[in-house]
Amino acid sequence: MEAVFLFGLFILLLMLSVPIGYAIGMVTLVTMLHFTSMPTLMIAQNSIAGVDSFPLLAIPFFMLAGNLMSGGGIAKRLVNFFECFIGHITGGLGMVTIIVCMFFAAISGSAVATVSAVGAFMIPQMVEHGYSKPFSAALTAAAGTIGVIIPPSVPFVIYGVVSGASITSLFTAGFLPGILMGVALMIVCFIVSKKRGYRGSTEPPSASVIWATFKDAIWAILSPVIILGGIYSGKFTPTEAAVISVVYSYVVGRFVYKELDGSSTYKALKDAIVINGATTFMVGLSTAFAALLTMEQIPMKIAGFITSISQNGFVILLLINLLLLLVGMFIDNIPATIILTPILLPICRKFGMSPITFGIMLTMNLAIGFCTPPYGINLFVATAIIIGVARSIQWVMNQGSLVDPLVYYLASFMGEASAFVSASGMFVINFFINALIPSGSGQAMAVMPIMIPLSDMLGITRQTAVLAFQFGDGISNTLWFTNGTLLIYCSLGKVPLKIWYKFIIPLQIFFFVMQLAFLYYAVMTGYGPF
Repeated sequence: MEAVFLFGLFILLLMLSVPIGYAIGMVTLVTMLHFTSMPTLMIAQNSIAGVDSFPLLAIPFFMLAGNLMSGGGIAKRLVNFFECFIGHITGGLGMVTIIVCMFFAAISGSAVATVSAVGAFMIPQMVEHGYSKPFSAALTAAAGTIGVIIPPSVPFVIYGVVSGASITSLFTAGFLPGILMGVALMIVCFIVSKKRGYRGSTEPPSASVIWATFKDAIWAILSPVIILGGIYSGKFTPTEAAVISVVYSYVVGRFVYKELDGSSTYKALKDAIVINGATTFMVGLSTAFAALLTMEQIPMKIAGFITSISQNGFVILLLINLLLLLVGMFIDNIPATIILTPILLPICRKFGMSPITFGIMLTMNLAIGFCTPPYGINLFVATAIIIGVARSIQWVMNQGSLVDPLVYYLASFMGEASAFVSASGMFVINFFINALIPSGSGQAMAVMPIMIPLSDMLGITRQTAVLAFQFGDGISNTLWFTNGTLLIYCSLGKVPLKIWYKFIIPLQIFFFVMQLAFLYYAVMTGYGPF
Protein backbone atom coordinates (compact mmCIF):
# COMPACT_ATOMS: atom_id res chain seq x y z
CA MET A 1 0.00 0.00 0.00
CA GLU A 2 2.83 2.37 0.88
CA ALA A 3 4.46 1.83 -2.53
CA VAL A 4 1.19 2.50 -4.40
CA PHE A 5 0.54 5.67 -2.40
CA LEU A 6 4.14 6.90 -2.66
CA PHE A 7 4.57 6.46 -6.40
CA GLY A 8 0.98 7.44 -7.16
CA LEU A 9 1.40 10.75 -5.34
CA PHE A 10 4.76 11.26 -7.02
CA ILE A 11 3.28 10.77 -10.50
CA LEU A 12 0.36 13.07 -9.62
CA LEU A 13 2.69 15.87 -8.55
CA LEU A 14 4.72 15.50 -11.74
CA MET A 15 1.51 15.72 -13.80
CA LEU A 16 0.67 18.94 -11.93
CA SER A 17 4.07 20.34 -13.06
CA VAL A 18 5.50 20.48 -9.54
CA PRO A 19 9.32 20.81 -9.78
CA ILE A 20 10.81 17.38 -9.33
CA GLY A 21 12.94 18.32 -6.31
CA TYR A 22 9.89 19.64 -4.45
CA ALA A 23 7.82 16.64 -5.58
CA ILE A 24 10.37 14.22 -4.14
CA GLY A 25 10.50 16.11 -0.83
CA MET A 26 6.70 16.38 -0.51
CA VAL A 27 6.17 12.70 -1.30
CA THR A 28 8.77 11.68 1.27
CA LEU A 29 7.27 13.91 3.96
CA VAL A 30 3.63 12.91 3.37
CA THR A 31 4.44 9.19 3.23
CA MET A 32 6.46 9.37 6.45
CA LEU A 33 3.66 11.19 8.29
CA HIS A 34 0.91 8.90 7.00
CA PHE A 35 2.48 5.43 7.08
CA THR A 36 5.42 5.52 9.49
CA SER A 37 6.36 6.73 12.93
CA MET A 38 9.79 7.92 11.79
CA PRO A 39 10.76 11.48 12.77
CA THR A 40 10.63 14.00 9.93
CA LEU A 41 14.11 15.12 10.98
CA MET A 42 15.31 12.08 9.06
CA ILE A 43 14.65 13.95 5.80
CA ALA A 44 17.08 16.72 6.74
CA GLN A 45 19.66 14.26 8.07
CA ASN A 46 19.62 12.09 4.95
CA SER A 47 19.53 15.10 2.61
CA ILE A 48 22.67 16.56 4.21
CA ALA A 49 24.39 13.19 4.30
CA GLY A 50 23.48 12.58 0.65
CA VAL A 51 25.35 15.64 -0.60
CA ASP A 52 28.26 15.23 1.83
CA SER A 53 30.27 13.21 -0.66
CA PHE A 54 33.68 13.89 -2.17
CA PRO A 55 32.86 12.28 -5.56
CA LEU A 56 29.83 14.57 -5.93
CA LEU A 57 32.22 17.54 -6.07
CA ALA A 58 33.06 16.41 -9.60
CA ILE A 59 29.61 17.46 -10.84
CA PRO A 60 29.85 21.28 -10.47
CA PHE A 61 33.43 21.26 -11.75
CA PHE A 62 32.56 19.26 -14.88
CA MET A 63 29.61 21.59 -15.46
CA LEU A 64 31.85 24.63 -15.10
CA ALA A 65 34.48 23.09 -17.38
CA GLY A 66 31.85 22.47 -20.07
CA ASN A 67 30.67 26.09 -19.86
CA LEU A 68 34.23 27.43 -20.04
CA MET A 69 35.03 25.24 -23.04
CA SER A 70 31.90 26.40 -24.83
CA GLY A 71 32.71 30.07 -24.28
CA GLY A 72 36.44 29.63 -24.83
CA GLY A 73 36.28 28.50 -28.46
CA ILE A 74 37.18 24.83 -27.89
CA ALA A 75 33.95 23.49 -29.43
CA LYS A 76 34.33 25.72 -32.48
CA ARG A 77 37.84 24.46 -33.21
CA LEU A 78 36.78 20.85 -32.84
CA VAL A 79 34.06 21.51 -35.43
CA ASN A 80 36.55 23.06 -37.86
CA PHE A 81 38.98 20.17 -37.43
CA PHE A 82 36.55 17.31 -38.00
CA GLU A 83 34.79 19.18 -40.81
CA CYS A 84 38.03 19.01 -42.80
CA PHE A 85 37.82 15.22 -42.92
CA ILE A 86 34.14 14.40 -43.44
CA GLY A 87 32.37 17.72 -43.91
CA HIS A 88 32.35 17.36 -47.72
CA ILE A 89 30.61 13.94 -48.00
CA THR A 90 26.85 13.26 -48.11
CA GLY A 91 25.41 14.18 -44.73
CA GLY A 92 28.87 15.37 -43.74
CA LEU A 93 27.74 18.26 -41.57
CA GLY A 94 25.44 15.94 -39.62
CA MET A 95 28.27 13.45 -39.12
CA VAL A 96 30.57 16.25 -37.99
CA THR A 97 27.94 17.20 -35.42
CA ILE A 98 27.84 13.64 -34.08
CA ILE A 99 31.64 13.25 -33.89
CA VAL A 100 32.12 16.60 -32.19
CA CYS A 101 29.37 15.70 -29.70
CA MET A 102 31.24 12.47 -28.94
CA PHE A 103 34.51 14.36 -28.55
CA PHE A 104 32.98 17.14 -26.48
CA ALA A 105 31.31 14.53 -24.30
CA ALA A 106 34.78 13.39 -23.28
CA ILE A 107 35.31 16.89 -21.92
CA SER A 108 32.07 18.11 -20.35
CA GLY A 109 30.31 14.96 -19.08
CA SER A 110 26.96 16.65 -19.64
CA ALA A 111 24.36 16.07 -22.36
CA VAL A 112 22.92 19.58 -22.08
CA ALA A 113 26.37 21.23 -22.23
CA THR A 114 27.23 19.12 -25.28
CA VAL A 115 24.07 20.09 -27.17
CA SER A 116 24.44 23.74 -26.22
CA ALA A 117 28.12 24.03 -27.17
CA VAL A 118 28.06 22.00 -30.40
CA GLY A 119 24.58 22.98 -31.54
CA ALA A 120 25.37 26.68 -31.35
CA PHE A 121 27.80 26.22 -34.25
CA MET A 122 26.43 23.26 -36.17
CA ILE A 123 22.66 23.80 -36.27
CA PRO A 124 22.91 27.17 -38.11
CA GLN A 125 25.46 25.64 -40.50
CA MET A 126 23.25 22.66 -41.28
CA VAL A 127 20.22 24.87 -41.87
CA GLU A 128 22.29 27.19 -44.10
CA HIS A 129 23.36 24.23 -46.26
CA GLY A 130 19.82 22.97 -46.84
CA TYR A 131 19.26 20.65 -43.89
CA SER A 132 15.75 20.99 -42.46
CA LYS A 133 15.43 22.68 -39.06
CA PRO A 134 13.64 19.71 -37.44
CA PHE A 135 16.30 17.28 -38.66
CA SER A 136 19.18 19.54 -37.55
CA ALA A 137 17.74 20.04 -34.07
CA ALA A 138 16.73 16.38 -33.64
CA LEU A 139 20.13 15.08 -34.78
CA THR A 140 21.98 17.39 -32.40
CA ALA A 141 19.68 16.46 -29.51
CA ALA A 142 20.15 12.73 -30.19
CA ALA A 143 23.93 13.09 -30.50
CA GLY A 144 23.99 15.07 -27.25
CA THR A 145 22.78 12.02 -25.33
CA ILE A 146 26.25 10.56 -25.87
CA GLY A 147 27.45 13.25 -23.45
CA VAL A 148 26.36 11.12 -20.47
CA ILE A 149 27.76 7.84 -21.85
CA ILE A 150 31.31 8.64 -22.96
CA PRO A 151 33.34 9.51 -19.85
CA PRO A 152 33.62 11.66 -17.89
CA SER A 153 29.89 11.34 -17.17
CA VAL A 154 27.97 13.16 -14.45
CA PRO A 155 25.29 10.40 -14.17
CA PHE A 156 28.09 7.82 -13.77
CA VAL A 157 29.34 9.82 -10.79
CA ILE A 158 25.85 9.87 -9.27
CA TYR A 159 25.35 6.15 -9.86
CA GLY A 160 28.78 5.33 -8.43
CA VAL A 161 27.97 7.22 -5.23
CA VAL A 162 24.55 5.58 -4.84
CA SER A 163 25.56 2.01 -5.72
CA GLY A 164 29.11 1.99 -4.38
CA ALA A 165 30.45 0.93 -7.78
CA SER A 166 33.85 2.14 -8.96
CA ILE A 167 33.47 5.41 -10.88
CA THR A 168 36.70 4.73 -12.76
CA SER A 169 35.36 1.33 -13.86
CA LEU A 170 32.14 2.99 -15.01
CA PHE A 171 34.17 5.50 -17.03
CA THR A 172 36.11 2.66 -18.65
CA ALA A 173 32.95 0.70 -19.47
CA GLY A 174 31.21 3.72 -21.01
CA PHE A 175 33.57 4.14 -23.97
CA LEU A 176 32.36 1.28 -26.17
CA PRO A 177 28.59 1.93 -25.79
CA GLY A 178 29.17 5.64 -26.45
CA ILE A 179 31.15 4.94 -29.62
CA LEU A 180 28.53 2.44 -30.82
CA MET A 181 25.80 5.03 -30.27
CA GLY A 182 27.78 7.54 -32.31
CA VAL A 183 28.41 5.09 -35.16
CA ALA A 184 24.72 4.10 -35.25
CA LEU A 185 23.68 7.77 -35.44
CA MET A 186 26.17 8.40 -38.25
CA ILE A 187 24.71 5.50 -40.26
CA VAL A 188 21.19 6.87 -39.80
CA CYS A 189 22.40 10.37 -40.69
CA PHE A 190 23.98 9.10 -43.91
CA ILE A 191 20.86 7.17 -44.95
CA VAL A 192 18.53 10.11 -44.29
CA SER A 193 20.90 12.59 -45.95
CA LYS A 194 21.22 10.35 -49.01
CA LYS A 195 17.45 10.13 -49.25
CA ARG A 196 16.84 13.87 -48.79
CA GLY A 197 19.84 15.10 -50.78
CA TYR A 198 21.73 16.72 -47.90
CA ARG A 199 25.22 17.46 -49.21
CA GLY A 200 28.48 18.37 -47.56
CA SER A 201 29.66 21.88 -46.91
CA THR A 202 32.88 22.13 -48.88
CA GLU A 203 35.20 20.46 -51.30
CA PRO A 204 37.83 18.10 -49.84
CA PRO A 205 40.44 20.35 -48.19
CA SER A 206 44.11 20.36 -49.03
CA ALA A 207 46.78 18.96 -46.72
CA SER A 208 47.86 22.47 -45.76
CA VAL A 209 44.33 23.36 -44.65
CA ILE A 210 44.06 20.16 -42.60
CA TRP A 211 47.40 20.89 -40.94
CA ALA A 212 46.35 24.46 -40.17
CA THR A 213 43.08 23.38 -38.52
CA PHE A 214 44.94 20.68 -36.60
CA LYS A 215 47.40 23.19 -35.18
CA ASP A 216 44.53 25.47 -34.26
CA ALA A 217 42.60 22.65 -32.57
CA ILE A 218 45.51 20.87 -30.88
CA TRP A 219 44.76 22.31 -27.44
CA ALA A 220 41.12 21.28 -27.75
CA ILE A 221 42.11 17.77 -28.87
CA LEU A 222 44.52 17.36 -25.96
CA SER A 223 41.85 18.20 -23.39
CA PRO A 224 40.20 14.73 -23.12
CA VAL A 225 43.62 13.07 -23.46
CA ILE A 226 44.91 14.89 -20.38
CA ILE A 227 41.72 14.49 -18.33
CA LEU A 228 40.95 10.85 -19.07
CA GLY A 229 44.59 9.84 -19.30
CA GLY A 230 45.14 11.14 -15.80
CA ILE A 231 42.17 9.15 -14.46
CA TYR A 232 43.09 5.86 -16.09
CA SER A 233 46.76 6.17 -15.21
CA GLY A 234 45.87 6.65 -11.57
CA LYS A 235 47.39 10.13 -11.38
CA PHE A 236 44.17 11.67 -10.06
CA THR A 237 40.62 10.74 -9.12
CA PRO A 238 37.55 11.69 -11.19
CA THR A 239 36.89 14.58 -8.81
CA GLU A 240 40.46 15.84 -9.14
CA ALA A 241 40.16 15.40 -12.90
CA ALA A 242 37.11 17.67 -12.89
CA VAL A 243 39.09 20.40 -11.12
CA ILE A 244 41.98 20.00 -13.56
CA SER A 245 39.55 20.24 -16.49
CA VAL A 246 38.31 23.59 -15.13
CA VAL A 247 41.85 24.95 -14.84
CA TYR A 248 42.80 23.61 -18.28
CA SER A 249 39.66 25.02 -19.91
CA TYR A 250 40.18 28.43 -18.38
CA VAL A 251 43.86 28.66 -19.33
CA VAL A 252 43.26 27.53 -22.92
CA GLY A 253 40.19 29.70 -23.42
CA ARG A 254 41.67 32.80 -21.77
CA PHE A 255 45.36 32.76 -22.70
CA VAL A 256 45.71 30.45 -25.73
CA TYR A 257 42.57 31.05 -27.80
CA LYS A 258 41.89 34.38 -26.06
CA GLU A 259 38.11 34.11 -26.50
CA LEU A 260 37.24 33.80 -22.83
CA ASP A 261 36.89 37.25 -21.32
CA GLY A 262 35.71 38.36 -17.89
CA SER A 263 32.01 38.46 -18.76
CA SER A 264 32.11 34.99 -20.36
CA THR A 265 33.88 33.59 -17.32
CA TYR A 266 31.31 35.14 -15.01
CA LYS A 267 28.44 33.74 -17.09
CA ALA A 268 30.01 30.26 -17.12
CA LEU A 269 30.48 30.38 -13.34
CA LYS A 270 26.96 31.69 -12.75
CA ASP A 271 25.33 29.03 -14.95
CA ALA A 272 27.32 26.26 -13.26
CA ILE A 273 26.29 27.52 -9.80
CA VAL A 274 22.60 27.74 -10.74
CA ILE A 275 22.50 24.28 -12.33
CA ASN A 276 24.51 22.71 -9.52
CA GLY A 277 22.25 24.31 -6.94
CA ALA A 278 19.21 22.63 -8.47
CA THR A 279 21.11 19.36 -8.89
CA THR A 280 22.35 19.34 -5.29
CA PHE A 281 18.83 20.07 -4.06
CA MET A 282 17.46 17.10 -6.01
CA VAL A 283 20.30 14.81 -4.94
CA GLY A 284 19.77 15.62 -1.27
CA LEU A 285 16.01 15.05 -1.28
CA SER A 286 16.38 12.01 -3.52
CA THR A 287 18.71 10.50 -0.94
CA ALA A 288 16.07 10.98 1.75
CA PHE A 289 13.51 9.45 -0.61
CA ALA A 290 15.77 6.45 -1.23
CA ALA A 291 16.33 6.04 2.52
CA LEU A 292 12.57 5.90 3.07
CA LEU A 293 12.24 3.26 0.37
CA THR A 294 14.92 1.14 2.03
CA MET A 295 13.46 1.46 5.55
CA GLU A 296 10.00 0.47 4.34
CA GLN A 297 11.49 -2.39 2.27
CA ILE A 298 9.73 -1.06 -0.81
CA PRO A 299 12.56 -2.14 -3.16
CA MET A 300 12.16 -5.74 -1.92
CA LYS A 301 8.40 -5.61 -2.45
CA ILE A 302 8.80 -4.25 -5.99
CA ALA A 303 11.52 -6.78 -6.73
CA GLY A 304 9.23 -9.56 -5.53
CA PHE A 305 6.45 -8.30 -7.77
CA ILE A 306 8.71 -8.12 -10.84
CA THR A 307 10.22 -11.56 -10.29
CA SER A 308 6.74 -13.01 -9.77
CA ILE A 309 5.93 -12.05 -13.37
CA SER A 310 8.65 -14.32 -14.72
CA GLN A 311 11.76 -16.17 -13.63
CA ASN A 312 13.32 -15.75 -17.08
CA GLY A 313 16.23 -13.35 -16.86
CA PHE A 314 15.75 -12.07 -20.42
CA VAL A 315 12.08 -11.26 -19.78
CA ILE A 316 12.96 -9.43 -16.57
CA LEU A 317 15.73 -7.53 -18.35
CA LEU A 318 13.32 -6.51 -21.11
CA LEU A 319 10.77 -5.27 -18.58
CA ILE A 320 13.41 -3.25 -16.73
CA ASN A 321 14.61 -1.65 -19.97
CA LEU A 322 11.04 -0.70 -20.90
CA LEU A 323 10.53 0.76 -17.42
CA LEU A 324 13.72 2.83 -17.68
CA LEU A 325 12.75 4.13 -21.11
CA LEU A 326 9.37 5.18 -19.74
CA VAL A 327 10.84 6.82 -16.64
CA GLY A 328 13.42 8.71 -18.76
CA MET A 329 10.55 10.33 -20.67
CA PHE A 330 9.32 12.08 -17.51
CA ILE A 331 12.14 12.36 -14.97
CA ASP A 332 15.66 13.77 -15.13
CA ASN A 333 18.38 11.11 -15.05
CA ILE A 334 19.93 12.24 -11.75
CA PRO A 335 16.89 11.79 -9.45
CA ALA A 336 15.84 8.75 -11.51
CA THR A 337 19.24 7.17 -10.91
CA ILE A 338 19.07 7.79 -7.17
CA ILE A 339 15.50 6.49 -6.86
CA LEU A 340 15.70 3.46 -9.15
CA THR A 341 19.16 2.12 -8.35
CA PRO A 342 18.25 0.70 -4.90
CA ILE A 343 15.14 -0.89 -6.46
CA LEU A 344 16.45 -2.39 -9.67
CA LEU A 345 20.11 -3.16 -8.92
CA PRO A 346 19.32 -6.06 -6.51
CA ILE A 347 17.00 -7.59 -9.15
CA CYS A 348 19.64 -7.42 -11.87
CA ARG A 349 22.33 -8.79 -9.56
CA LYS A 350 20.03 -11.70 -8.75
CA PHE A 351 20.14 -12.63 -12.45
CA GLY A 352 23.93 -12.32 -12.66
CA MET A 353 24.38 -8.77 -13.94
CA SER A 354 27.30 -6.81 -12.51
CA PRO A 355 26.73 -3.34 -10.98
CA ILE A 356 28.93 -1.81 -13.71
CA THR A 357 26.85 -3.33 -16.52
CA PHE A 358 23.63 -2.27 -14.83
CA GLY A 359 24.96 1.28 -14.44
CA ILE A 360 25.68 1.50 -18.18
CA MET A 361 22.26 0.08 -19.04
CA LEU A 362 20.52 2.43 -16.60
CA THR A 363 22.31 5.52 -17.89
CA MET A 364 21.81 4.69 -21.58
CA ASN A 365 18.08 4.12 -21.16
CA LEU A 366 17.59 7.28 -19.14
CA ALA A 367 19.75 9.21 -21.64
CA ILE A 368 17.20 8.46 -24.37
CA GLY A 369 14.79 10.54 -22.28
CA PHE A 370 16.90 13.59 -23.14
CA CYS A 371 15.40 13.56 -26.64
CA THR A 372 11.93 12.07 -26.01
CA PRO A 373 8.92 14.14 -24.98
CA PRO A 374 7.61 15.34 -22.65
CA TYR A 375 10.89 15.80 -20.73
CA GLY A 376 13.26 15.97 -23.71
CA ILE A 377 15.66 18.59 -22.31
CA ASN A 378 18.05 18.19 -25.28
CA LEU A 379 15.17 18.95 -27.65
CA PHE A 380 14.45 22.17 -25.77
CA VAL A 381 18.11 23.24 -25.91
CA ALA A 382 18.41 22.44 -29.62
CA THR A 383 15.14 24.25 -30.35
CA ALA A 384 16.30 27.21 -28.29
CA ILE A 385 19.30 27.56 -30.61
CA ILE A 386 16.93 27.88 -33.56
CA ILE A 387 14.82 30.35 -31.55
CA GLY A 388 18.05 32.30 -31.11
CA VAL A 389 17.37 33.81 -34.54
CA ALA A 390 14.51 35.71 -32.97
CA ARG A 391 16.78 36.69 -30.09
CA SER A 392 19.23 38.04 -32.67
CA ILE A 393 16.45 40.17 -34.12
CA GLN A 394 15.74 41.50 -30.66
CA TRP A 395 19.43 42.28 -30.10
CA VAL A 396 19.73 44.13 -33.42
CA MET A 397 16.65 46.18 -32.61
CA ASN A 398 18.02 47.09 -29.17
CA GLN A 399 21.57 47.81 -30.31
CA GLY A 400 20.34 49.77 -33.30
CA SER A 401 17.96 51.82 -31.13
CA LEU A 402 15.07 50.72 -33.33
CA VAL A 403 12.54 49.88 -30.61
CA ASP A 404 11.77 53.44 -29.46
CA PRO A 405 11.25 54.92 -32.97
CA LEU A 406 9.09 51.93 -33.94
CA VAL A 407 6.96 52.27 -30.81
CA TYR A 408 6.60 56.02 -31.41
CA TYR A 409 5.60 55.46 -35.05
CA LEU A 410 3.00 52.82 -34.19
CA ALA A 411 1.64 54.95 -31.34
CA SER A 412 1.24 57.96 -33.62
CA PHE A 413 -0.39 55.72 -36.25
CA MET A 414 -2.84 54.11 -33.82
CA GLY A 415 -3.20 57.03 -31.45
CA GLU A 416 -6.28 58.41 -33.12
CA ALA A 417 -8.00 55.04 -33.18
CA SER A 418 -10.06 53.62 -30.34
CA ALA A 419 -8.52 51.28 -27.78
CA PHE A 420 -10.43 48.36 -29.30
CA VAL A 421 -9.14 49.10 -32.80
CA SER A 422 -5.58 49.39 -31.43
CA ALA A 423 -5.86 46.09 -29.55
CA SER A 424 -7.35 44.46 -32.64
CA GLY A 425 -4.43 45.82 -34.68
CA MET A 426 -1.99 44.15 -32.27
CA PHE A 427 -3.90 40.89 -32.66
CA VAL A 428 -3.93 41.03 -36.48
CA ILE A 429 -0.23 41.94 -36.67
CA ASN A 430 0.72 38.98 -34.46
CA PHE A 431 -1.59 36.75 -36.47
CA PHE A 432 0.47 37.38 -39.60
CA ILE A 433 3.84 37.56 -37.84
CA ASN A 434 3.19 34.00 -36.67
CA ALA A 435 3.50 32.91 -40.29
CA LEU A 436 7.07 34.28 -40.35
CA ILE A 437 8.10 33.25 -36.81
CA PRO A 438 6.21 29.99 -36.03
CA SER A 439 7.91 29.62 -32.64
CA GLY A 440 5.77 31.18 -29.91
CA SER A 441 8.74 31.96 -27.67
CA GLY A 442 10.70 33.34 -30.63
CA GLN A 443 7.78 35.54 -31.64
CA ALA A 444 7.39 36.78 -28.06
CA MET A 445 11.05 37.80 -27.89
CA ALA A 446 10.70 39.72 -31.14
CA VAL A 447 7.40 41.58 -30.60
CA MET A 448 6.76 41.91 -26.84
CA PRO A 449 9.47 44.58 -26.31
CA ILE A 450 7.41 46.66 -28.77
CA MET A 451 3.88 45.73 -27.70
CA ILE A 452 4.25 46.40 -23.97
CA PRO A 453 5.40 50.06 -24.19
CA LEU A 454 2.97 50.57 -27.08
CA SER A 455 0.05 49.39 -24.94
CA ASP A 456 1.15 51.76 -22.15
CA MET A 457 1.16 54.72 -24.57
CA LEU A 458 -2.25 53.81 -26.02
CA GLY A 459 -3.92 53.32 -22.64
CA ILE A 460 -4.43 49.57 -23.11
CA THR A 461 -3.75 47.31 -20.12
CA ARG A 462 -0.75 45.06 -20.44
CA GLN A 463 -2.96 42.03 -19.83
CA THR A 464 -5.00 42.97 -22.91
CA ALA A 465 -1.79 43.34 -24.95
CA VAL A 466 -0.68 39.88 -23.84
CA LEU A 467 -4.13 38.53 -24.71
CA ALA A 468 -3.84 40.05 -28.20
CA PHE A 469 -0.45 38.37 -28.61
CA GLN A 470 -1.74 35.00 -27.43
CA PHE A 471 -4.72 35.18 -29.80
CA GLY A 472 -2.45 36.04 -32.71
CA ASP A 473 0.07 33.31 -31.91
CA GLY A 474 -2.20 30.51 -30.74
CA ILE A 475 -4.92 29.15 -32.97
CA SER A 476 -3.23 30.53 -36.11
CA ASN A 477 -0.73 27.69 -35.78
CA THR A 478 -3.39 25.50 -37.38
CA LEU A 479 -3.44 27.76 -40.46
CA TRP A 480 0.10 28.70 -41.47
CA PHE A 481 1.96 26.08 -43.48
CA THR A 482 5.26 27.51 -42.17
CA ASN A 483 4.50 25.73 -38.89
CA GLY A 484 6.50 22.51 -39.05
CA THR A 485 4.24 20.81 -36.49
CA LEU A 486 1.20 21.29 -38.74
CA LEU A 487 3.03 19.73 -41.66
CA ILE A 488 4.10 16.76 -39.52
CA TYR A 489 0.56 16.15 -38.26
CA CYS A 490 -0.91 16.35 -41.77
CA SER A 491 1.77 14.02 -43.06
CA LEU A 492 1.23 11.44 -40.31
CA GLY A 493 -2.54 11.65 -40.76
CA LYS A 494 -2.16 11.45 -44.55
CA VAL A 495 -4.25 14.61 -44.93
CA PRO A 496 -3.34 16.72 -48.00
CA LEU A 497 -2.95 20.44 -47.27
CA LYS A 498 -5.69 21.22 -49.81
CA ILE A 499 -8.19 19.14 -47.86
CA TRP A 500 -6.94 20.55 -44.56
CA TYR A 501 -7.45 24.15 -45.68
CA LYS A 502 -10.98 23.44 -46.85
CA PHE A 503 -11.68 22.36 -43.28
CA ILE A 504 -9.67 24.89 -41.27
CA ILE A 505 -10.30 28.20 -43.11
CA PRO A 506 -14.03 28.43 -42.20
CA LEU A 507 -13.14 27.43 -38.63
CA GLN A 508 -10.38 30.06 -38.52
CA ILE A 509 -12.86 32.74 -39.61
CA PHE A 510 -15.14 31.75 -36.74
CA PHE A 511 -12.22 31.78 -34.28
CA PHE A 512 -11.09 35.16 -35.64
CA VAL A 513 -14.49 36.72 -34.93
CA MET A 514 -14.66 35.14 -31.45
CA GLN A 515 -11.18 36.44 -30.59
CA LEU A 516 -12.16 39.96 -31.65
CA ALA A 517 -15.24 39.69 -29.43
CA PHE A 518 -13.13 38.66 -26.42
CA LEU A 519 -10.71 41.52 -27.13
CA TYR A 520 -13.65 43.94 -27.20
CA TYR A 521 -14.78 42.62 -23.82
CA ALA A 522 -11.22 42.96 -22.44
CA VAL A 523 -10.96 46.59 -23.58
CA MET A 524 -14.43 47.56 -22.32
CA THR A 525 -13.89 45.98 -18.89
CA GLY A 526 -10.29 47.19 -18.50
CA TYR A 527 -8.97 43.61 -18.32
CA GLY A 528 -6.31 43.65 -15.64
CA PRO A 529 -4.12 44.85 -14.06
CA PHE A 530 -3.57 41.97 -11.67
